[in-house]
Amino acid sequence: MKILVPIKRVVDYNVRVRVKSDGSGVETEGVKMSINPFDEIALEEALRIRERGEAEEVIVASIGGTDVQQQLRTGLAMGADRAIHVETETAPQPLTVARILLKLIERESPGIVFLGKQAIDDDCNQTAQMLAALWDRPQATFASRVELADGKATVAREVDAGLETIEIELPAVMSSDLRLNEPRFVKLPDIMKAKRKPLDVIAIADLGVEQGAGFEMLAFEPPPKRGGGKVVGSVAELVDELKNRGLL
Repeated sequence: MKILVPIKRVVDYNVRVRVKSDGSGVETEGVKMSINPFDEIALEEALRIRERGEAEEVIVASIGGTDVQQQLRTGLAMGADRAIHVETETAPQPLTVARILLKLIERESPGIVFLGKQAIDDDCNQTAQMLAALWDRPQATFASRVELADGKATVAREVDAGLETIEIELPAVMSSDLRLNEPRFVKLPDIMKAKRKPLDVIAIADLGVEQGAGFEMLAFEPPPKRGGGKVVGSVAELVDELKNRGLL
């Protein structure tokens, strides 16, 4: 069985995000970029499944310009067997990403497509669900535990009320939650080995996927600075203050 793990290049979660002075986007020049943390968790789980002998191959894939190859090489250094770079100069939105992944599924026939539940840059949390609908296969999103047996997956999902355990048939789409695992550290020898692993580049046009209409970002602005706090002497004073601020 193959496991396909899509990964996204994002601003590292330790970096303080800054909006460009002209409001046209987020500053990325000279900023550390990394694999989206939820995608890294998904990749770690795929590697653990392979190490248990329940899969034969783990493939990482990313969509974007040449820069995404840095994150693909990191995925290969973590232990993925090979990588696929779908080349496009414009950032696709979730539905287009799902359509691209469907084309990769048709090429690779994976048993599992394991995504992060959302990306930390746009927080859309849509791609896994859209892909499952397009592929017409079961989905198990927000996974915090995954067990495979007899062509099925038992998945514990994090939901508002706690944990929900479901069983789905493979092939299927899964997305990882934060508590699924802790990704491994990449060692220098693994980085060197990753340079020799195959990385295929495919133009988005060769997949027959067009960039459909989507949201147009008109402007970006940072959140307003937080004002200072105020100490109140009683519950009545607190209620009055909340009313004065229009919060009650």
